[in-house]
Amino acid sequence: MSLLVVGTVAFDAIETPFGKTDKITGGSGNYICQSAGHFTNDMQLVSIIGDDFSQEELQYLQSIGTDIEGIEVKKGEKSFFWSGRYHMDLNRRDTLVTDLNVLANFDPVLPEKYKDAEFLILGNIDPALQAKVITQMVERPKLIAMDTMNFWMDIAMDNLKTTLKMVDLLIVNEEEARQLTNEYSLVRAAAAIREMGPKYLIIKKGEHGALLFHGNRVFFAPALPLEDVFDPTGAGDTFAGGFMGYLAKTKDLSFENMKRAVIYGSAMASYCVEKFGPQRLKELTEQEIEDRVQVFIELVDFDIILQ
Repeated sequence: MSLLVVGTVAFDAIETPFGKTDKITGGSGNYICQSAGHFTNDMQLVSIIGDDFSQEELQYLQSIGTDIEGIEVKKGEKSFFWSGRYHMDLNRRDTLVTDLNVLANFDPVLPEKYKDAEFLILGNIDPALQAKVITQMVERPKLIAMDTMNFWMDIAMDNLKTTLKMVDLLIVNEEEARQLTNEYSLVRAAAAIREMGPKYLIIKKGEHGALLFHGNRVFFAPALPLEDVFDPTGAGDTFAGGFMGYLAKTKDLSFENMKRAVIYGSAMASYCVEKFGPQRLKELTEQEIEDRVQVFIELVDFDIILQ
């Protein structure tokens, strides 16, 4: 089933306690597609780049099943660029440079053939633009998911709340869930967010796993203890790509299958952080993914006798 991805295709420069990179490819749309591409070869990407973006990277996206007609190329202009430095715990980072460049004028327009996509994932962009994408769909997708962040809560809360009423699933981290609801308890925060519109909610807890909420049901997926973590930059988008890619592959929106999708998304994110940028996603094999999923299963599988 077709998966429509709306997000950034960009450049990053990253420094962690374990190394640093020069300018490499990044962006939410890029990570989502490279992750989802391990499950489906029917993706459509809407983004904007300058003519400085690598043609080889665009060709790679096409090679894994991404239709790139929806990527607008601005001649003579530069792609979005972000540079950051992570602290030792990798949960904190300092932004060094943010050059919006072409992203400052991003106005997503869907090609006609994108307007009946069966799944839609809205990467972390202005919530007004996320809403604009939804209104361009000729048929409502089977599942509309969106990501957001603290920045939009600070400057565009009204627009964010409007967009939340239009989606089925919100993906945020625990800090964002608390800011959005003014609730410390994640259970209370989840209930408040679902009252805003989304039927489903995923709260990412970084190195402590992820929570899936629907109705009165909660599923917790642990994070895998890793020996080597080099770069967490694209982990959240990689998770979203794995989650949505698995749902598009299986065509099953039951809560039980969403639980499996969370595990597959977590497995993809655990690989992503092993190298800088999306490089590890390019190298992954199907067997490696299944092996990692099995490790997740064994991590939470136990027998207990109640007396």
